Amino acid sequence: MSEAPDYLQLADWRRRMARLYADVRAAPAAGRLIAWNEWRAARNDLFKNHAQSPLAPPQRSNFGALAYFAYDPAWRFSATLEADPDGRTFHYRLGADGDFTMKRIGDVAFVVADAEIKLAVFWIEGYGGGLFLPFRDTTNRDATYGGGRYLSDTIKGADLGLSGDRLVLDFNYAYNPSCAYHPSWACPLAPPENSLSFPVTAGEKLFSAAGDQW
Repeated sequence: MSEAPDYLQLADWRRRMARLYADVRAAPAAGRLIAWNEWRAARNDLFKNHAQSPLAPPQRSNFGALAYFAYDPAWRFSATLEADPDGRTFHYRLGADGDFTMKRIGDVAFVVADAEIKLAVFWIEGYGGGLFLPFRDTTNRDATYGGGRYLSDTIKGADLGLSGDRLVLDFNYAYNPSCAYHPSWACPLAPPENSLSFPVTAGEKLFSAAGDQW
């Protein structure tokens, strides 16, 4: 947002978010639905009560819960990252949040309804860096945020981890960028190549300012 951040609170937000994803990664296969429900409940608590919530204070007073599609294990995949040694670099101007640069590092491929799908994976440049996977699909502007959603952003703790040497892609954990909640945020969105031609009926739905219920 436009005001100067409280850096200790911001660090606490990231620490808590990273812990949520660590719990998800540690969950056994038989406990994935339980882990997802616990992840949702913890995110709701952070959005409602944490000082670094992407919701503005007036929104928090009316906030009930974030809305999601029903959990569907069929939307979980694992995929090998095929490197792109000549990947394009993307630059974004994010207003008060400064500049944002990401480099295309490769592709992950998975199969949906007997069709092989590819998504580009990016590396956020800067000290330390991090994996970033934004995407769009045909639910945008109707059931989900018009600018698309994120699947991974390891700098912010959103890290579903690996299965062996393959990247885990679980669309049940797809979530909205901060700009979906309040216009004062500016967010990097998925480039055109990460626009899927089918609906991804998993993950977070469009945010309602009036508050959604489970």
